[in-house]
Amino acid sequence: MIVHLVLVLAVALHLASPPRPHIVQKPIPFPAARKAETAAYSLRHYGSSGWRLAAPHVIVEHYTANDSFSATWNTFAADVPDPELNELPGTCAHFVVDTDGTIYQLVPLGVRCRHTVGLNWTAIGIEHVGTSDASILGNPRQLRASLALTVWLMSRYQIALGDVIGHNESLTSPYHHELYGPWRCQTHGDWTRADTDRYRALLAALARRDGVPLGRRVDRVAAAPC
Repeated sequence: MIVHLVLVLAVALHLASPPRPHIVQKPIPFPAARKAETAAYSLRHYGSSGWRLAAPHVIVEHYTANDSFSATWNTFAADVPDPELNELPGTCAHFVVDTDGTIYQLVPLGVRCRHTVGLNWTAIGIEHVGTSDASILGNPRQLRASLALTVWLMSRYQIALGDVIGHNESLTSPYHHELYGPWRCQTHGDWTRADTDRYRALLAALARRDGVPLGRRVDRVAAAPC
């Protein structure tokens, strides 16, 4: 009887989980040298050396500021100091959602990507090919794929709805942690609070449909004086 009940519950949980969306594997080079750069970066900025992403707590939504997946892939594949902050490793994201709705995975989920100052130690990065929040919100195929990917990741890692953020919200995440003073207020303009609120509302509706818990309430923190 107990075994039967356990099996019933397991089946119910499986049926309640959202399906894994179709993901095209397009890995960027991430050899030992880049992992060592990531570990050194983590030591400088978070206080502990490591390149593994274990039990992520945050999903950060971005847009690429260009119209090309190939250009985005090439930028992330080239492990060179970024032009904005001039540090290694090069920037990257775990996923890129193209304008036609194709989801590409560039980096394994167990590896840290450098996409959001203060959060790389615990955040999954999702890039969207496009030049504005509005271009993604106004593209049904891209938006549908993005929501499916994000809700699947929420379910897989038990990430709360409030911890799905736009890059522009990074400073108010309770998980934001940056040791290097000049970078403590560094963020980007992509995915503003208003646009991410629209995205989260759509995400919440999809999560409820698929039986994915929305998680605890997430209290924003006050950004440090800049």
